[in-house]
Amino acid sequence: MTKKTLLFGIIIILGTILTTNCKKDKNKNDTVTDIDGNVYHIVTIGNQEWLVENLKTTKYRNGDPIQNVTVDTSWSNLSAGAYSNYNNNSSYADTYGHLYNWYAVNDSRKIAPDGWHVATDSEWNTLYTYLGGGNAARDKLKESGTAHWPSGNTGNNNSGFTALPGGDRDMDGTFKGVGLYSVFWSSSTSSHPLYEYIPNDNSFMTIVGFDIGRCGFSVRCIKD
Repeated sequence: MTKKTLLFGIIIILGTILTTNCKKDKNKNDTVTDIDGNVYHIVTIGNQEWLVENLKTTKYRNGDPIQNVTVDTSWSNLSAGAYSNYNNNSSYADTYGHLYNWYAVNDSRKIAPDGWHVATDSEWNTLYTYLGGGNAARDKLKESGTAHWPSGNTGNNNSGFTALPGGDRDMDGTFKGVGLYSVFWSSSTSSHPLYEYIPNDNSFMTIVGFDIGRCGFSVRCIKD
């Protein structure tokens, strides 16, 4: 064997090793565990890494509890962090996660797992743009089929984001919208909190801000 042939063989072997390692890193099924022990899967969309499931922690990152408020009048008068299950039924949390108010999202103790955070308005916009914007992005974000979305769902979940229609809790404490739409908090503020809305009809996601601090929305986290 000549030196030239030997060198070429070494290059081929190194290239195979590097390629294999890259493939393993790209395709590995990573998970993240929150302080409660809930396990979330990760999906890479463009240059972003998102959790596939909605947040369902009952504690802040430092271990302090987030209060679970079930009474409508108590919810409507809150000025501190809280969460609830849709219709105060814990079985909804298994599928849709918890609904959190703005005070929990904005608390300095953080509700996201270590190394993660509640997505900002800019990060949501980056996601939408990467997926083509408009209804194309909406459909790529939504889970396909009618296991959770109603008949006529055009979602294809090509992104792997798997948005589910978890509904919300209004400022007066009433629940609505499960099976019809997704509402996610943005951690950004202008003069008011912001949220992201993914409907089931032919409209696109909207970014809306008003005095909604006591509303309960889903939370989806993105890697730091």
